Amino acid sequence: MQTTRIKGLTIAALGVLFIVPDALLVKITSVDPVVFLFWRGLLLAISFFVISWARYRSRLVPEIRKCGRKGLFCAGAFAISTLGFVVGMKNTAAGNVLVILNTAPVIAAVIAWAVWKETLPLRTWVVILVCVTGATFMAVGEFGKGDPLGLLMAVVAATALASNLNVARSKPDSDMSVMLMFGALVLAGVAALLGGAQVPSAHDFFFIALLCLVFLPTACILIQIGPRYIPAAEVSLMLLLETVFGSFLVWLFLGEVPPKLSLVGGVIVFSALAVHGWTEVSRYRKARVAVD
Repeated sequence: MQTTRIKGLTIAALGVLFIVPDALLVKITSVDPVVFLFWRGLLLAISFFVISWARYRSRLVPEIRKCGRKGLFCAGAFAISTLGFVVGMKNTAAGNVLVILNTAPVIAAVIAWAVWKETLPLRTWVVILVCVTGATFMAVGEFGKGDPLGLLMAVVAATALASNLNVARSKPDSDMSVMLMFGALVLAGVAALLGGAQVPSAHDFFFIALLCLVFLPTACILIQIGPRYIPAAEVSLMLLLETVFGSFLVWLFLGEVPPKLSLVGGVIVFSALAVHGWTEVSRYRKARVAVD
């Protein structure tokens, strides 16, 4: 059991490391959100298909069918969360979006408890509350900046993300990551209907392609696999690392200087997650010693 938890935490953490440049590369492009969404969806769909085919080959279609209706839900929720994230980033400060997304662990825990009667150990709740507190500190200095639409879409993204991970958690025998290509296609289709099928400048296309062909496919697949091994709330919890490192990259390259409280909040989030990881590894080692 403890081995499974360590595996899940490691998979989720690796996924988060690949998703850290997301906020920066979204902010660094100058295309309209709908154009960005079209290319993000199209390139991600291609990337997801290539990765899924490489993993499963002739077993890909049976694996897709195995996901069933819950897989379709995950695909739709992925499309909605991506839409909310990109529109949020384009309409308000990056810190606001990342912090609102950090409510996902709490939303995920509530959904898991209300729908699937899954409870979290007290130590995990403590880490979640500490991290959300730290994330709130990071947002205090940026409240009121940007269009309210950006804040609303960030809330939509957080809710869709939490719902997606919970549904994936409810069917651990299926690899829901193979459904992401369909969610990406839906995203591209909606964006195309809204006029997003336009060719961006070479500068913008380079950064969109870098994000959607290199960083995001690996990140999304690892994060989607995470709930097979640990609760959705804990996968969401690992995403809090993006708040710290994502905001740092935006500050470093774009000059969105975080207030002092943001630095304090970042230290709280990073420290809490570091302690959480160290505690889990220690429990794993003690369990192995007991078995040996």
